Amino acid sequence: DFLELEKDVSYDWFHIYFQDEHADRKKHMQDFTPNELSDVVSKLTGESQNTLDIAAGTGGMTIRKWWGDCLREGPFVYLPSQHLYQCEELSDRAVPFLLFNLLIRGMNATIVHGDVLSREVKQVYFIQNEHDDHLLFSNLNVMPHSKKVEREFNVQKWLDGELVHIESVDMPNHLQEIGG
Repeated sequence: DFLELEKDVSYDWFHIYFQDEHADRKKHMQDFTPNELSDVVSKLTGESQNTLDIAAGTGGMTIRKWWGDCLREGPFVYLPSQHLYQCEELSDRAVPFLLFNLLIRGMNATIVHGDVLSREVKQVYFIQNEHDDHLLFSNLNVMPHSKKVEREFNVQKWLDGELVHIESVDMPNHLQEIGG
């Protein structure tokens, strides 16, 4: 339904709203990166299959990097499975917008909801486009609070209880084709 209202996926739709209404500029020094600066940073990083965005906010910089990747590779060549976007964000208010922004664009991504310095984390999310089609939405999976996840994401302490939510229960279609 949202895409009926806004079809341009090249930028973060919530950037200005979130900054004006929800950002905690005094306590957490939250501010959002303008699209123009995000474009410069994206061009400086060049071609890469893995992208890390610390203090991702609602995803503006990650979206601009994704959009640049899509344009560079072309709409008939771009495959979500060839890219992994990694985001880390502390704000409880920003994370739902970040998740929505990445899911609706069909991206593959991890999101660490926690403090990047202390590594105290509420949840780790894995967003997967199991159809490997950038025109389809991704699935949302919450990673377990296991020792393996702690090691992989350098989690020092879990701040919230474990959420159990897995939407990707089967092997992705593009990997099934490879395996026969």
